[in-house]
Amino acid sequence: MTDLCADDLATIYAKPTPRVIAKARPAIDAHAKKFIEMSPFCVLATSGTDGSVDASPRGGGVGFVHVAGPNQLLMPDRAGNNRIDSFRNVVEGSGFVHLLFFVPGIDETLRVGGRGTLSVDPDLLASMVEFGKPPRAVLNVAVSEVYFHCGKALMRSKLWAPEKVQRSVMPSISEVIHEQTGLGEPESQQITEERYKTQL
Repeated sequence: MTDLCADDLATIYAKPTPRVIAKARPAIDAHAKKFIEMSPFCVLATSGTDGSVDASPRGGGVGFVHVAGPNQLLMPDRAGNNRIDSFRNVVEGSGFVHLLFFVPGIDETLRVGGRGTLSVDPDLLASMVEFGKPPRAVLNVAVSEVYFHCGKALMRSKLWAPEKVQRSVMPSISEVIHEQTGLGEPESQQITEERYKTQL
């Protein structure tokens, strides 16, 4: 296997069209705002000082990420595994973040980039109560780039097709981690789902 260099890429891929370049906008417009307000799920990507990269799923009710202005997003942080890889990257690394928003049933996605900071301001936390609980912190993103991705990747994957659901052929995450580490007690998918409901 031969690794490619930058010159090789230029022979394999055509230059992007002016339209593809121009679609990257410096702020959240009406279309991007509507998409974010429809989204219950996104992936947050950050980078650390050591060159490591973290990408983690984030979700909530529809519109759980708040559009506070054309260049500001507020994302509440809910209960998780406490690894805080993303947030450690934000406070110790470059602070650059990217979010990829999904809306169920829509094949296009929305990418938002900028610089993040964290806040635990009591009034801000109190304004973002969901599932009966305030967030532990809020990620404040100073947005500098916004653009829509075409739907080809999700169309190829048929991500939203009902027949793609494969829960029954995969053990619960508790069973997987127990087998991988030998730590904790394995629990069924049903028990895991019930526990999730109490920890949202």
